[in-house]
Amino acid sequence: MTTPDRNAAQAGDLIRQFNHDTITTGDGWQYPPHTYAALGSLAYLARMLPQAIEQTLRPVEHTHKVGRVTLDSGAAPGPAVKHLREAIETAADIAGLLAQALDHAHAASSPMGLDTRGLTEFED
Repeated sequence: MTTPDRNAAQAGDLIRQFNHDTITTGDGWQYPPHTYAALGSLAYLARMLPQAIEQTLRPVEHTHKVGRVTLDSGAAPGPAVKHLREAIETAADIAGLLAQALDHAHAASSPMGLDTRGLTEFED
């Protein structure tokens, strides 16, 4: 059974694999269009992050609304929930900025290609 938290973990695992796969260039990761495609996908992912981040607050708010949130310290949960809400808002805002920066990088990579004149094989 998949759950939202497991889906997020799988997304993280896929980005970890992307990081591993892109350490060096090679088949499928050597030309400017590969950069363009990857930046487009990363920009898409980043555009989805603000909503995903904001929605992580829902279980806490639901549980808090019915008076069932507890803290390890035994303190009243209201201030901690407020603090979490503010932290999530900040994270969502920053994710939005990341999306904008990746969209910019994607656009900047758009006109780049590979000069294949006279080459029979790409040489590093």
